[in-house]
Amino acid sequence: MVYYIYDGSFEGLLTAIYEAYYRRETPEKILSSDNVQNSLFIKYVHINTDQEKAQRVYDAIVQKISPSAAKNVLYAFLSEAQDAGTAIYRYLKLGWKMGKSVDSALAEPHVFRVHALRKKVSQEAGKMLGLVRFRLLKSGVYYAPIEPDFNILGIIAPHFKKRMPNQDWIIHDVKRKLAAFYSQGQYAIVPFEFKGALPLDDEEFDYQTLWKEYFQNIAIKSRINPRLQRQFMPVRYWKYLIETPGTQAKS
Repeated sequence: MVYYIYDGSFEGLLTAIYEAYYRRETPEKILSSDNVQNSLFIKYVHINTDQEKAQRVYDAIVQKISPSAAKNVLYAFLSEAQDAGTAIYRYLKLGWKMGKSVDSALAEPHVFRVHALRKKVSQEAGKMLGLVRFRLLKSGVYYAPIEPDFNILGIIAPHFKKRMPNQDWIIHDVKRKLAAFYSQGQYAIVPFEFKGALPLDDEEFDYQTLWKEYFQNIAIKSRINPRLQRQFMPVRYWKYLIETPGTQAKS
């Protein structure tokens, strides 16, 4: 039994798929190095990431299957599910045989799995667009911390590039220690970790107070439905929402 192991990057996964094809091997699983559990009965093949090979696989997905399939693969990868690499590999093997019609073959377990992962990632990204709360720092930069279930930073950053084109901002995925830094029309996603109190601008405290008062005043007490609120805005997202109970401005 052969498992291919890649470095955890999207390019690493595509390289592993390339190697499986050109080596004429069929690995039982393709796993990120973070998900490996050693076993005497498994042969582990470690794949070194190759940008050129990865690009060739990506181009083949777009040209021989469809651009939508490429998006399915990326979103499934961003789910960080342990079986995502294997599901993507099996999905693509079938896709290169069936072409774009592969996405209609939902009875195939790996096709269904890739679609299910894409849906979960897409849904969270859509929710997060309305849940990001920026704080104005003393430097004039707007900072927003998030802790999404999935690695969606690269999905939501283009939205805020269009929405806030004239401000410098940072969206910080605290859980993954990554941040999207935006300035002068460009953004980059880089490793980032911040500890300590935020250096908030003096006016930020006033803005937060006004926002909390507005949020409380527009609420119709007789119609408050905590259960429905948690359905549309799950509690796990409340940590960084300024308007939720118990959230305090921090300096």
